[in-house]
Amino acid sequence: MSDTLIGRPLPHESARLHVSGRAHYIDDLPEAAGTLHAAPGLSTVARGRIRNIDLSAVRACPGVRAVLTAADIPGENNCGPILHDDPILAADTVSFHGQPVFVVAAETRDIARQAARLARIDYDIEPPILDVDAAIAAESWVLPPFFMQRGAIDAAFADAPHRLSGNAVLGGQEHFYLEGQISYAQPGDDGTLHVLCSTQHPTEMQQLVAHCLGWRAHRVSVECRRMGGGFGGKESQSAQWACLAALLATRTGRAVKIRLDRDDDMVATGKRHPYRYHWDSAFDDSGRLLGLKLEFASDCGHSADLSGPVNDRTICHIDNAYYLDALALKSLRCRTNRVSNTAFRGFGGPQGMFVIENVLDDIARHLGLDPLAIRRANFYDVEPGARSTTPYGTLVEDNVAPALVAELERDCAYTARRAAIAKFNAGSPVLKRGIALTPIKFGISFNATHYNQAGALVHVYTDGSVLVSHGGTEMGQGLYTKIKQIVAHEFGLPFEDVRLSSTDTRRVANTSATAASSGTDLNGKAAQAACNNIKARLAAFVGELTNGAVAAADVQFADSRVRAPGFDEAFADLVMRAYRARIQLWDAGFYKTPKIHFDPVTKLGRPFYYFAYGAACSEVAIDTLTGESRVLRVDILHDAGRSINPALDIGQIEGGFVQGMGWLTSEELWWRPDGKLMSHAPSTYKIPTASDLPDVFNVRLYDNANVEDSIHRSKAVGEPPFMLALSVYQALRDAVAAALPAGRPLQLDAPATPEAILRAISGGGS
Repeated sequence: MSDTLIGRPLPHESARLHVSGRAHYIDDLPEAAGTLHAAPGLSTVARGRIRNIDLSAVRACPGVRAVLTAADIPGENNCGPILHDDPILAADTVSFHGQPVFVVAAETRDIARQAARLARIDYDIEPPILDVDAAIAAESWVLPPFFMQRGAIDAAFADAPHRLSGNAVLGGQEHFYLEGQISYAQPGDDGTLHVLCSTQHPTEMQQLVAHCLGWRAHRVSVECRRMGGGFGGKESQSAQWACLAALLATRTGRAVKIRLDRDDDMVATGKRHPYRYHWDSAFDDSGRLLGLKLEFASDCGHSADLSGPVNDRTICHIDNAYYLDALALKSLRCRTNRVSNTAFRGFGGPQGMFVIENVLDDIARHLGLDPLAIRRANFYDVEPGARSTTPYGTLVEDNVAPALVAELERDCAYTARRAAIAKFNAGSPVLKRGIALTPIKFGISFNATHYNQAGALVHVYTDGSVLVSHGGTEMGQGLYTKIKQIVAHEFGLPFEDVRLSSTDTRRVANTSATAASSGTDLNGKAAQAACNNIKARLAAFVGELTNGAVAAADVQFADSRVRAPGFDEAFADLVMRAYRARIQLWDAGFYKTPKIHFDPVTKLGRPFYYFAYGAACSEVAIDTLTGESRVLRVDILHDAGRSINPALDIGQIEGGFVQGMGWLTSEELWWRPDGKLMSHAPSTYKIPTASDLPDVFNVRLYDNANVEDSIHRSKAVGEPPFMLALSVYQALRDAVAAALPAGRPLQLDAPATPEAILRAISGGGS
């Protein structure tokens, strides 16, 4: 029934297409006659000046139709989304190993790739900066250092009964989407260009393509029906490849496709930002934080990309679920000679939560108390009070973390299991177990306030079927499915009566990125608004048909019918009558998130509409002889508000958790001393597989309605579950601590690979 569509665990709208291989991704679409295929020529040094480029052999290769360098770009040579500091093609200098220097278009993809290897480029090599320590020493920044202080920090440290300092190293992460970066540019009539692009941000692609061509935006359109994964890696990083395809298409007058192979994709596209931390904490006998001094340095790579807002979100998630009375913070955005790091699921939030969980875990170990007790002692107040304001000035009004954690603690038998693990460890000299229960509080909205807007276009056809277009993109997360549920619910129609068209800048303009976990929040509300506009006209029409006997407020849409006192008609029949009466049966909807504001200079305001909460309890085992580890059991309780689709939400929770587990345990990025990335393929970069999943994996949704007027009181669920995996890392710390002599400091780098675990056990570390 249509009135139960919201909250139903419906399958993904493309599930059958996915499993049958009939879902069309860009590389599956029929190619236009004469399509050319492109490949980039990548730099072989991490830093240097280009002394000479000899591309004669590339151009002479049979089948090559065009070769472009920076000098051939008619407009702006930039694919940076905020600062214009990221060239599409390197001009005079190269800034990282694997930077595109030229691009080739040929009759086949193999010819293009083979031809690109024939280039001869001479460099005046300069010493590269390859880590944050070297960048700090050289004062090499993509953005100036940022300092923030809240509260009486000096007094807090002067009066505190206890003080403790620590350091941590946190690695980056490769997105490893199944579908790599791909764009297909097709010249159109009258000097136009249509770009099929695997991207989370069609409008940004439209703008950057137009800029590089020197065109106005209305000559470029960008379309995306679905992506084979994104995770943030196709928010800004898809622009370079869209621009290259566009440049070649306009130069040759032929359609051009560029599809990176896995190695080039991993070498030439950005990752999650690695961080290095140092902190000093002041706390009382109960483990309650009185003051925190923190410096974190992020490896931003060679250009700014999205590093500004990523680091801002780190600042806004240093607190996680905990009240910080006094905080002094230094944020260093380091420029290195590596690929420019970028958006990744959580967008800097995981890096903030990582460090506060380490701080509290160290405090618990110092005081000899249960880490969960320390976490509980530092929670924000449940009711808004003295301990309810974040360091960035937002009042926490919806704090369900204490109740949610208490429910999970009870249901997963945390206390009994901790005691059992202590007994096991006392009798096991080689294998050690650990357990941790960690919460999350994750802000939902873009820090950049202007992105918190969306548009949608809804068409009702005369047979009663509905077509929806909106600005969100589908990357497997189920956004299109939820929008179909929302629209079908509004009109009282079966799920099958609604279809979504591809996301296209020709249909909905000025779209925001599908990011910040806000896809359903924004586009769902916009689609709902469009539906309400159409329903209002139909309701008024019913009033006309009944000579004013029916008020518009009394008209109901349900079960494929339109009903009111004394009126009952099939939806399709009423729509046909409305068409014949010249009633508008399509409309646009718009939504902007209320209440939010944020000053990017002071880092003060209310950047988030609401918070999503959750908690996870993870149990692990380590082998102290080999450093190997296994996750034995995971219990998750997560707050999705009033879930629109529990099946999709639980899938996102499971997937996000496993991806986060990979980030913290196995996914290690490794560069040679000359700056070449060596973990550039599945053979050298270890993502989690089915065999890494815990034997016991319990996931449940927390019973909670959003206090804010989100779409059907639901909560975003794309990014927050990623941080639940911090429980795995903290459990590994617990297991390592059990292997250390009493009083020895614990230093476990992340990812906690077998090597890192062995270093921690032997007393080494960062």
